Amino acid sequence: MVRPGESILVAGASGSGKSTLCRASIGLVPHFHGGELIGRVWVDGMDTREHPVHKLFGHVGLAFQNPDAQLFNQTVEAELAYGLESLGLAPKEIERRLTWVSEMARLGPLLHRSPHCLSGGEKQCVVLGAILALRPRLVLLDEPFTHLDPEGAERLRAILRAMRAEGIGCIVVEHRLHAIVDEVDRLVVLHRGHVAVDGPPRQVLAQDLSNHGLNLPPLTRFFREQGRVETPLTVDEALLCLRKSVETQEGRYPSSRRSLDWNFPDHSPKPANPPSGFRNFVIEVNRVQFSYGDLAVLSGVNLKLNRGECVALAGRNGGGKTTLVKHFNGLLKPNSGEVNVLGRDTRTTSVSELARHVGFAWQNPNDQLFQANVREEVLTGPRVLRAYDPTWCERLFERFGLGPLMDRSPFRLSEGEKKRVAFATALAAQPEVVILDEPTAGQDEPFRRELGSLIRELRAEGRTVVLVTHDLEFAAEHANRWVVLAGGQIVADGSPQEVMGDSEAMAAAGLRPTQLFQLRKALAEWSDEKRMEAHVV
Repeated sequence: MVRPGESILVAGASGSGKSTLCRASIGLVPHFHGGELIGRVWVDGMDTREHPVHKLFGHVGLAFQNPDAQLFNQTVEAELAYGLESLGLAPKEIERRLTWVSEMARLGPLLHRSPHCLSGGEKQCVVLGAILALRPRLVLLDEPFTHLDPEGAERLRAILRAMRAEGIGCIVVEHRLHAIVDEVDRLVVLHRGHVAVDGPPRQVLAQDLSNHGLNLPPLTRFFREQGRVETPLTVDEALLCLRKSVETQEGRYPSSRRSLDWNFPDHSPKPANPPSGFRNFVIEVNRVQFSYGDLAVLSGVNLKLNRGECVALAGRNGGGKTTLVKHFNGLLKPNSGEVNVLGRDTRTTSVSELARHVGFAWQNPNDQLFQANVREEVLTGPRVLRAYDPTWCERLFERFGLGPLMDRSPFRLSEGEKKRVAFATALAAQPEVVILDEPTAGQDEPFRRELGSLIRELRAEGRTVVLVTHDLEFAAEHANRWVVLAGGQIVADGSPQEVMGDSEAMAAAGLRPTQLFQLRKALAEWSDEKRMEAHVV
């Protein structure tokens, strides 16, 4: 049951039923998808069995995991107005609602742009805006934070608060619990199609959830590793808990920095250590500029990627990250400057030749899927490129859990499963460089661990991994180097700790440090402040 204005976070491992629950809530189950529906689903007093999808339209809305599945108009403004026109609303009412939703979702600067040319995060906001314009009683969002930068995530959180204030119920399906868990009323954990746990977030997170494949908030994991019983949901709450603990043990003034060490995890991926005899630089970007028509995206970018390192590209939505990596395999050619891949100039080297050396898993896997079944999807590339190794491909099938999916159409898989097929496809020809665009999107904790293990193995073999990601928690664990883009330029390049410590660069790129970095820094500042007070006394 969802009450008016109530917000619920739904979590669970891949395949636990989260997306199916969403589709049942808007009538796609049973009216569109096959299978058998047992029981009843009521939305705003309407039985979904008895009301087809178009009758539920305006009462409940769902923002899909893949925003491209819902965008089909020529401009953002037309996208927002389409549903309102379908309901036959008066022009003045349509105009009023467009103004309201544009301000709420901050879509004003995008109104006259094509939604198909926006970043993934911008598309997500357009979809949500189109739904909110209908003023439904219930809104469901399937993995809404996946493609959002920190500023976009905060904007979405503000939208959800506004919805709550207006009495709109909200269900958020999300793997990255820390992005929203402090904002919701309830946390519901699904396990194999059943509700395993349901309650206030703090109460649920305090339980043993190890068998449910959840990506627990970093603060929750950290406090458990410390053997503590508190379950803070924010950095401020965590800081307060640890400060109280220190003051209780040592009195008003901490006497030693040891009391504040707390054994913070130090993943610190090692720098690249290429095998002897190999060229160190695998990709060299020199003074690259690139524009989409009149829109400048890259402005004089210089970058060298080393063999055997894992590099995370971070920055705002629309900041040029995906545009930059599309230069690495020749899909885009620089307007000026040059890109060399293993000594080959991408301006004069065919995309097919570069594909042998650079594997690419796109942000939206639907953009690269084309075969009738998963087996042929993965094997086509290495066969065409004459790089087919049966043993290697079998390892990929096993590693990405594709065995049960081999004969299925990739288009009929979940978004998370499609992502795994794309990963296997990118690696099938054993390229020297692997580019993963938003690799953790739609993935549960077991797969995140498996992906981290794979990255370590690839690096040990001397391969270079490039992560284009907003998931800085994952990047801090597995990328030895962060490259931050802002305004079409590189504003920071260094280790995760160095980059997160550069507050000016982080602000320029609209980024926020990881929760553990923030907590550690806040504890150190508080410790220094208290010691200064003690010295004065």
